[in-house]
Amino acid sequence: MDSTIRVPGKQAIKENYEKYRKLFSAIMDNIQKKISKDISLNPKPVYKSRIKSFDSYYSKLLRLKPKEASENDALVCLTDMMGIRIVCAFLEDISTVENQIRKKYAVKEVEHKGNLQNVKEFGYESTHILIEIPEDCKEVSSIKDEKIRNLPLPENLVCEIQVRTILQDAWAEVEHELIYKTEFTPFDAPLRRKMASVNASLNLADIIFQEIRDYQTKLQREVEERRMTFYEQADNITESANKDLNFKKEEHKDINRVSPFVHGTIDDMILAAIHAHNSGDIPEAIRIYTEILENENASDKTVLSVIHKHRGMAYFAQNDYEKALSDFKKSSKYDPKSFRSIYYEGIVYSVMGDTDSALKCFNRSLEINEFQSHALFRRALAYYNKNEYQKALNDLNAAESLGLSSDECKSLHKKLVEKFDMGL
Repeated sequence: MDSTIRVPGKQAIKENYEKYRKLFSAIMDNIQKKISKDISLNPKPVYKSRIKSFDSYYSKLLRLKPKEASENDALVCLTDMMGIRIVCAFLEDISTVENQIRKKYAVKEVEHKGNLQNVKEFGYESTHILIEIPEDCKEVSSIKDEKIRNLPLPENLVCEIQVRTILQDAWAEVEHELIYKTEFTPFDAPLRRKMASVNASLNLADIIFQEIRDYQTKLQREVEERRMTFYEQADNITESANKDLNFKKEEHKDINRVSPFVHGTIDDMILAAIHAHNSGDIPEAIRIYTEILENENASDKTVLSVIHKHRGMAYFAQNDYEKALSDFKKSSKYDPKSFRSIYYEGIVYSVMGDTDSALKCFNRSLEINEFQSHALFRRALAYYNKNEYQKALNDLNAAESLGLSSDECKSLHKKLVEKFDMGL
């Protein structure tokens, strides 16, 4: 008895496939729209999608020779009939996308292609995720042809999600054209080495991009923590100077701590100094900032502005307001557009009781960037202390319209309303 599996005629398969192709295309569009809403990532990924072409489908069918192809006329369903590619900026985004898909979709299979490759080999890397078709994505009312719209969906129908970085995607596209589509693998050793070198360069670039991203994330966390501490100290001093406002200290939220980088580049030293500041070792932070300023490589005005601003905040933490003021002034001198340095200068003047100088700084800072809710609030406080209540109320309203909402705002608002009720 002949047990050879015979694939039905090509024309019959093609006619059946083309009908389903329209149905699959509509379903895939629904899935892509759904996924793009469900995936939360910054920066946003790029989405690409495709329905497998008939030639590609038929070629794979001949290679696989599935048993069901000889048993009936039903469409033989392959796992990569529908493909959606999610192209991310960074390596860390791949696992983020995978985790989000696992949480929100019925995942049938996950394959991390390229992970087990020999380091001497070249080949593409990608994460492939097979998901069941969500029920709400099977609604295809956009298809006018009722016969196509009502075609029975194969029970094992899945959608393949490929997740890659931009560079992985670039390699895959080129490799597909050079090797996969031509079914040619180079045997020439020099040519193989060149291909491997290109792939290794792209992999290295991905790793470097991710390292830079990690550094920026750590630095941003440390800077935000340091800025919160700076504002908190200024708020505490302001609270003492304005007891009638009954400020309530907001709950301080900690962040994930990071280990300081070893000394070396200026970037590493900045992160080490900010970490020392956040850890309470202010003298060490000031020492590192001073070392950077004395470094002959730190001649760029932007760098000098940033370091003076950071050191000024460290001096402020030591209640050394004169040195803090001096550094903030130098920071804005090196970078006249550094609105934060000018704003911090105003805070120091406020703490020192020089309301007029503080107002001048807040005005200068807001002239550069008018969308500073905290600067508007600080200027409102300064106007309040000068008994200029209408100006204070205007600034307070502007700060709240920019999203600033705190106990300090509410307390000041209440006091201003009372002043107006008293006819002042």
